[in-house]
Amino acid sequence: MSDDGAAADGTAATDGAGEPADGETGTVHLVGSGPGDPELLTVKAKRLLEEADVVLHDKLPGPEIIGMIPEDKREDVGKRAGGEWTPQEYTNRRLVELAHEGKDVVRLKGGDPTVFGRGGEELVHLADNEVPVEIVPGITSAVAGPEVAGIPVTHRDHASSVSFVTGHEDPTKEESAIDWSALADTGGTIVVLMGVGKLPDYTAALRDAGLAGETPVALIERATWPDQRVATGTLETIVDVRDEAGIEPPAITVIGDVAATRERVIDFLVGGDEDTASATSDDVGGGNDA
Repeated sequence: MSDDGAAADGTAATDGAGEPADGETGTVHLVGSGPGDPELLTVKAKRLLEEADVVLHDKLPGPEIIGMIPEDKREDVGKRAGGEWTPQEYTNRRLVELAHEGKDVVRLKGGDPTVFGRGGEELVHLADNEVPVEIVPGITSAVAGPEVAGIPVTHRDHASSVSFVTGHEDPTKEESAIDWSALADTGGTIVVLMGVGKLPDYTAALRDAGLAGETPVALIERATWPDQRVATGTLETIVDVRDEAGIEPPAITVIGDVAATRERVIDFLVGGDEDTASATSDDVGGGNDA
Protein backbone atom coordinates (compact mmCIF):
# COMPACT_ATOMS: atom_id res chain seq x y z
CA MET A 1 0.00 0.00 0.00
CA SER A 2 0.98 3.63 -0.25
CA ASP A 3 2.35 5.07 2.97
CA ASP A 4 2.77 8.77 2.19
CA GLY A 5 5.36 8.00 -0.41
CA ALA A 6 8.13 6.72 1.82
CA ALA A 7 6.95 3.58 3.45
CA ALA A 8 5.06 1.12 1.26
CA ASP A 9 8.06 -1.19 1.48
CA GLY A 10 8.90 -0.25 5.07
CA THR A 11 11.86 1.94 4.10
CA ALA A 12 11.82 5.29 5.82
CA ALA A 13 14.70 7.74 6.05
CA THR A 14 15.69 6.26 9.40
CA ASP A 15 14.83 3.09 11.26
CA GLY A 16 13.44 5.08 14.16
CA ALA A 17 16.45 4.39 16.37
CA GLY A 18 19.09 6.78 15.01
CA GLU A 19 20.39 9.81 16.85
CA PRO A 20 19.18 13.28 15.78
CA ALA A 21 21.63 14.87 13.37
CA ASP A 22 21.94 18.16 15.25
CA GLY A 23 21.65 16.77 18.75
CA GLU A 24 18.26 18.46 19.28
CA THR A 25 15.25 16.18 19.56
CA GLY A 26 11.78 17.56 18.95
CA THR A 27 8.70 16.81 21.04
CA VAL A 28 5.78 14.64 19.99
CA HIS A 29 2.36 15.64 21.29
CA LEU A 30 -0.27 12.88 21.31
CA VAL A 31 -3.37 15.05 20.90
CA GLY A 32 -7.04 14.13 21.13
CA SER A 33 -9.24 16.13 18.77
CA GLY A 34 -12.56 15.24 20.38
CA PRO A 35 -15.47 13.70 18.47
CA GLY A 36 -15.13 15.89 15.37
CA ASP A 37 -16.79 19.26 15.93
CA PRO A 38 -13.93 21.82 15.75
CA GLU A 39 -15.56 23.82 18.53
CA LEU A 40 -14.98 20.84 20.82
CA LEU A 41 -11.20 21.00 20.38
CA THR A 42 -9.49 21.96 23.61
CA VAL A 43 -7.71 25.31 23.69
CA LYS A 44 -4.40 23.48 24.05
CA ALA A 45 -5.08 21.16 21.11
CA LYS A 46 -5.86 24.13 18.86
CA ARG A 47 -2.68 25.93 19.93
CA LEU A 48 -0.49 22.89 19.31
CA LEU A 49 -2.01 22.40 15.85
CA GLU A 50 -1.13 25.99 15.01
CA GLU A 51 2.43 25.69 16.36
CA ALA A 52 3.39 22.21 15.09
CA ASP A 53 5.93 21.69 12.35
CA VAL A 54 4.20 18.47 11.26
CA VAL A 55 0.82 16.91 12.05
CA LEU A 56 0.29 13.19 11.56
CA HIS A 57 -3.43 12.52 11.51
CA ASP A 58 -5.95 9.84 10.72
CA LYS A 59 -9.51 10.36 9.39
CA LEU A 60 -11.38 10.36 12.72
CA PRO A 61 -10.71 14.03 13.64
CA GLY A 62 -13.17 14.92 10.88
CA PRO A 63 -12.81 16.99 7.71
CA GLU A 64 -13.28 20.39 9.33
CA ILE A 65 -10.50 19.88 11.85
CA ILE A 66 -8.16 18.37 9.28
CA GLY A 67 -8.95 21.31 7.01
CA MET A 68 -7.63 23.68 9.68
CA ILE A 69 -4.12 22.25 9.19
CA PRO A 70 -2.06 23.66 6.27
CA GLU A 71 -1.57 20.98 3.63
CA ASP A 72 2.19 21.41 3.63
CA LYS A 73 2.52 20.32 7.25
CA ARG A 74 0.02 17.47 7.51
CA GLU A 75 0.57 13.80 6.80
CA ASP A 76 -2.29 11.31 6.54
CA VAL A 77 -1.45 8.10 8.39
CA GLY A 78 -5.01 6.81 8.50
CA LYS A 79 -7.27 4.88 6.18
CA ARG A 80 -6.93 5.20 2.42
CA ALA A 81 -9.10 4.44 -0.58
CA GLY A 82 -9.72 0.74 -1.06
CA GLY A 83 -9.79 0.00 2.66
CA GLU A 84 -6.00 0.13 3.07
CA TRP A 85 -4.44 1.32 6.31
CA THR A 86 -1.10 2.80 7.26
CA PRO A 87 0.73 0.16 9.34
CA GLN A 88 1.19 1.18 12.95
CA GLU A 89 4.86 0.30 12.67
CA TYR A 90 5.28 2.99 10.02
CA THR A 91 3.54 5.62 12.14
CA ASN A 92 5.73 4.75 15.13
CA ARG A 93 8.85 4.99 13.02
CA ARG A 94 7.80 8.22 11.37
CA LEU A 95 7.14 9.93 14.73
CA VAL A 96 10.64 9.11 15.94
CA GLU A 97 12.17 10.12 12.62
CA LEU A 98 10.52 13.55 12.66
CA ALA A 99 11.44 14.16 16.30
CA HIS A 100 15.05 13.27 15.55
CA GLU A 101 14.97 15.90 12.81
CA GLY A 102 14.19 18.41 15.57
CA LYS A 103 10.56 18.84 14.52
CA ASP A 104 7.70 19.66 16.87
CA VAL A 105 5.13 16.98 15.99
CA VAL A 106 1.44 16.57 16.69
CA ARG A 107 -0.01 13.08 16.41
CA LEU A 108 -3.68 13.97 16.03
CA LYS A 109 -6.30 11.39 16.95
CA GLY A 110 -10.07 11.35 17.13
CA GLY A 111 -11.64 11.51 20.59
CA ASP A 112 -9.06 10.93 23.31
CA PRO A 113 -5.62 9.64 22.24
CA THR A 114 -5.54 6.71 24.65
CA VAL A 115 -9.16 5.46 24.42
CA PHE A 116 -8.85 2.70 21.78
CA GLY A 117 -6.61 5.05 19.83
CA ARG A 118 -3.20 3.32 20.04
CA GLY A 119 -1.88 6.31 21.93
CA GLY A 120 -0.54 3.97 24.59
CA GLU A 121 1.48 2.05 22.01
CA GLU A 122 2.92 5.23 20.55
CA LEU A 123 3.70 6.61 24.01
CA VAL A 124 5.78 3.56 24.88
CA HIS A 125 7.52 3.50 21.50
CA LEU A 126 8.52 7.16 21.79
CA ALA A 127 9.81 6.68 25.32
CA ASP A 128 11.78 3.61 24.24
CA ASN A 129 13.46 5.81 21.62
CA GLU A 130 14.11 8.63 24.13
CA VAL A 131 11.77 11.08 22.42
CA PRO A 132 10.07 13.70 24.65
CA VAL A 133 6.32 13.09 24.52
CA GLU A 134 3.25 14.87 25.85
CA ILE A 135 -0.30 13.53 26.06
CA VAL A 136 -3.05 16.08 25.46
CA PRO A 137 -6.43 14.62 26.45
CA GLY A 138 -9.43 15.05 24.19
CA ILE A 139 -13.17 14.71 24.71
CA THR A 140 -13.78 11.01 24.16
CA SER A 141 -16.43 10.16 21.59
CA ALA A 142 -17.51 7.28 23.85
CA VAL A 143 -19.24 9.89 26.04
CA ALA A 144 -19.66 12.84 23.66
CA GLY A 145 -21.25 10.81 20.87
CA PRO A 146 -24.17 9.56 22.94
CA GLU A 147 -24.50 12.96 24.69
CA VAL A 148 -25.05 14.95 21.52
CA ALA A 149 -27.69 12.41 20.49
CA GLY A 150 -29.56 13.03 23.73
CA ILE A 151 -28.31 9.92 25.52
CA PRO A 152 -26.53 10.23 28.90
CA VAL A 153 -24.30 7.21 29.46
CA THR A 154 -25.26 7.19 33.14
CA HIS A 155 -28.55 8.16 34.75
CA ARG A 156 -29.70 7.74 38.35
CA ASP A 157 -32.91 6.05 37.24
CA HIS A 158 -31.38 3.73 34.64
CA ALA A 159 -27.64 3.08 34.89
CA SER A 160 -25.09 3.55 37.66
CA SER A 161 -22.19 2.13 35.63
CA VAL A 162 -20.90 2.30 32.10
CA SER A 163 -18.53 -0.03 30.24
CA PHE A 164 -16.51 1.04 27.20
CA VAL A 165 -15.43 -1.71 24.82
CA THR A 166 -14.02 -1.95 21.34
CA GLY A 167 -15.93 -3.72 18.63
CA HIS A 168 -12.77 -4.12 16.58
CA GLU A 169 -10.09 -5.98 18.49
CA ASP A 170 -6.60 -6.71 17.23
CA PRO A 171 -7.16 -9.44 14.59
CA THR A 172 -3.97 -11.22 15.69
CA LYS A 173 -5.52 -12.11 19.06
CA GLU A 174 -6.28 -15.80 19.40
CA GLU A 175 -9.47 -15.09 21.36
CA SER A 176 -11.51 -12.08 22.38
CA ALA A 177 -10.60 -10.32 25.61
CA ILE A 178 -14.19 -9.09 25.96
CA ASP A 179 -16.48 -11.07 28.25
CA TRP A 180 -19.89 -10.23 26.85
CA SER A 181 -21.60 -12.41 29.46
CA ALA A 182 -20.02 -10.37 32.26
CA LEU A 183 -21.06 -7.15 30.54
CA ALA A 184 -24.64 -8.39 30.26
CA ASP A 185 -24.64 -8.99 34.02
CA THR A 186 -23.54 -5.46 34.98
CA GLY A 187 -26.95 -3.90 34.47
CA GLY A 188 -25.24 -0.75 33.25
CA THR A 189 -24.70 0.98 29.94
CA ILE A 190 -22.48 -0.66 27.32
CA VAL A 191 -20.80 1.65 24.81
CA VAL A 192 -19.13 -0.04 21.84
CA LEU A 193 -16.70 1.90 19.66
CA MET A 194 -15.85 0.74 16.13
CA GLY A 195 -18.54 -1.91 16.36
CA VAL A 196 -20.73 -1.44 13.28
CA GLY A 197 -19.40 -4.43 11.37
CA LYS A 198 -19.57 -6.88 14.26
CA LEU A 199 -22.93 -5.67 15.56
CA PRO A 200 -24.64 -9.02 14.81
CA ASP A 201 -21.96 -10.91 16.75
CA TYR A 202 -22.02 -8.99 20.01
CA THR A 203 -25.77 -8.35 20.09
CA ALA A 204 -26.27 -12.11 19.74
CA ALA A 205 -23.67 -12.73 22.44
CA LEU A 206 -25.44 -10.36 24.81
CA ARG A 207 -28.81 -11.96 24.14
CA ASP A 208 -27.33 -15.42 24.65
CA ALA A 209 -26.00 -14.13 27.98
CA GLY A 210 -29.51 -13.20 29.06
CA LEU A 211 -29.81 -9.52 28.18
CA ALA A 212 -33.41 -8.88 27.17
CA GLY A 213 -34.17 -8.52 23.48
CA GLU A 214 -36.18 -5.35 24.16
CA THR A 215 -33.15 -3.57 25.67
CA PRO A 216 -32.89 -0.16 23.93
CA VAL A 217 -29.98 0.36 21.53
CA ALA A 218 -28.80 3.42 19.60
CA LEU A 219 -26.28 3.84 16.81
CA ILE A 220 -24.67 7.26 16.39
CA GLU A 221 -22.79 7.71 13.13
CA ARG A 222 -20.27 10.55 12.75
CA ALA A 223 -21.21 12.10 16.08
CA THR A 224 -20.95 15.94 16.12
CA TRP A 225 -20.04 16.02 12.40
CA PRO A 226 -22.35 18.01 10.08
CA ASP A 227 -23.69 14.73 8.65
CA GLN A 228 -24.34 13.03 11.99
CA ARG A 229 -27.03 10.33 11.88
CA VAL A 230 -28.77 8.37 14.63
CA ALA A 231 -30.66 5.09 14.41
CA THR A 232 -32.48 3.50 17.32
CA GLY A 233 -33.98 0.11 18.05
CA THR A 234 -33.64 -2.76 20.49
CA LEU A 235 -31.12 -5.51 21.01
CA GLU A 236 -33.42 -7.69 18.93
CA THR A 237 -34.00 -5.27 16.06
CA ILE A 238 -30.89 -3.12 15.82
CA VAL A 239 -29.11 -5.15 13.14
CA ASP A 240 -32.07 -4.74 10.78
CA VAL A 241 -32.27 -1.07 11.76
CA ARG A 242 -28.58 -0.66 10.89
CA ASP A 243 -29.09 -2.26 7.50
CA GLU A 244 -32.22 -0.25 6.75
CA ALA A 245 -30.52 3.03 7.66
CA GLY A 246 -27.21 2.16 6.02
CA ILE A 247 -25.25 3.10 9.13
CA GLU A 248 -21.52 3.01 8.43
CA PRO A 249 -18.31 3.61 10.42
CA PRO A 250 -17.35 5.63 12.33
CA ALA A 251 -20.26 4.95 14.64
CA ILE A 252 -20.90 4.34 18.34
CA THR A 253 -23.28 1.73 19.73
CA VAL A 254 -25.07 2.45 23.01
CA ILE A 255 -26.78 -0.50 24.69
CA GLY A 256 -28.96 -0.07 27.77
CA ASP A 257 -32.00 1.69 29.15
CA VAL A 258 -30.34 5.11 28.77
CA ALA A 259 -30.62 4.76 24.99
CA ALA A 260 -34.39 5.30 25.32
CA THR A 261 -33.79 8.77 26.79
CA ARG A 262 -33.36 10.15 23.27
CA GLU A 263 -37.06 9.59 22.52
CA ARG A 264 -38.05 11.80 25.48
CA VAL A 265 -35.78 14.74 24.62
CA ILE A 266 -35.41 14.73 20.84
CA ASP A 267 -38.06 17.42 20.23
CA PHE A 268 -36.21 19.83 22.50
CA LEU A 269 -32.62 18.83 21.75
CA VAL A 270 -30.77 21.76 20.19
CA GLY A 271 -29.10 20.45 17.07
CA GLY A 272 -30.96 17.17 17.41
CA ASP A 273 -32.26 15.44 14.30
CA GLU A 274 -34.92 12.89 13.60
CA ASP A 275 -33.89 9.25 13.81
CA THR A 276 -32.53 7.91 10.54
CA ALA A 277 -34.39 4.71 11.34
CA SER A 278 -35.95 3.10 14.35
CA ALA A 279 -37.74 -0.08 15.23
CA THR A 280 -39.03 -2.01 18.20
CA SER A 281 -39.16 -5.76 18.49
CA ASP A 282 -42.75 -5.56 17.22
CA ASP A 283 -41.72 -3.64 14.10
CA VAL A 284 -39.15 -6.13 12.87
CA GLY A 285 -40.16 -9.75 12.69
CA GLY A 286 -37.99 -12.50 14.12
CA GLY A 287 -34.67 -12.19 15.87
CA ASN A 288 -31.24 -11.17 14.66
CA ASP A 289 -29.12 -14.02 15.93
CA ALA A 290 -25.78 -14.05 14.17
